Amino acid sequence: MTVVSPTQRPLTTDDVSYLVRASFGPRDRVRDAGPLTGGGYATVWWALLDDGRRVVLKVAPPAGTRLLRYERGLCAAEARYFRLVAERAPQVPVPPVLHHGTDPAYGEWLVTAMLPGRSLSDLAGAGVAVDDGPARYDLGVALAALHRVTGDRFGYDGDRADGSTWRAAFSAMLDALLADAADWDVRLPITEAGLRALVRRHADVLDEVRRPALLHFDCWDGNVLTAPDADGRLRLRGLVDGERFLYGDPLLDLVSPRLFRHVEDEPEHPLLRGYRDAAAEPLVLDASARRRLALYRLHLYLLMTVEMPSRGMTPGSHPGRHERLAALLDAEITALSPV
Repeated sequence: MTVVSPTQRPLTTDDVSYLVRASFGPRDRVRDAGPLTGGGYATVWWALLDDGRRVVLKVAPPAGTRLLRYERGLCAAEARYFRLVAERAPQVPVPPVLHHGTDPAYGEWLVTAMLPGRSLSDLAGAGVAVDDGPARYDLGVALAALHRVTGDRFGYDGDRADGSTWRAAFSAMLDALLADAADWDVRLPITEAGLRALVRRHADVLDEVRRPALLHFDCWDGNVLTAPDADGRLRLRGLVDGERFLYGDPLLDLVSPRLFRHVEDEPEHPLLRGYRDAAAEPLVLDASARRRLALYRLHLYLLMTVEMPSRGMTPGSHPGRHERLAALLDAEITALSPV
């Protein structure tokens, strides 16, 4: 197997068979297996068992691997997230957790049932011409259901960035990314002091968020599984990769599904129509919401920039990526800066 990212542990079919037996017992054997692509953090394989079950095995980075601060304990976090959604928002299709374990040699791993369907990014990459509007409407409905779940604090769980207010948690999340950027010597289009001053300037809109809603955070097209219904319409079949979940402003979850776009400029997009139809509270995209969305895009583009060296992304392997993200960051910084 070619390791795309330094965080991804190389696996063989024998390794997968061992971890399946460790999860379910010696009688559960692997009939067939293969790697799944699309992510750059954990190593992910599918496996077909002798009893006909299809499962997904996700293996965490090896012990001692350099990670970003918010990535500590993501395998356990994903297990917690899927179990929480199954209990508190059962209408949202997430993979059932079948086993979460650790091993002295292999470290930490997670096994879930394999959901049907193909991701929106797979369909686009294969050139499949379909109307994805119904699936994106379903995604809006699913996000609205997730956002009805309320946490005890804002931010991440565990020992990662959090806070008693959304302003405090969001500031702590940015502080962690700035510290990661310094550790990895990542060049940014804004200084540490400049970013903190920018957040302070807009802290009033962050303080408008009073309830820590459950967020998926990573609903880009690669994590949205779809399949046609009986009438041939593409519908949502699953949300995967929930390890980056946190609690905060529901608007944060509307950024990654419209990656590199401004969702507030598409009020009739199927995603927003589905969200409005199912949300417990009205979706208001006023001036305050637009400022918060700009801050959240800033956070996402900062994260995507800072994670590059930890994923082994270089100018040669990903030409133009850093420059594109720098331009996107600069645009959001300009929009948030005083005239």
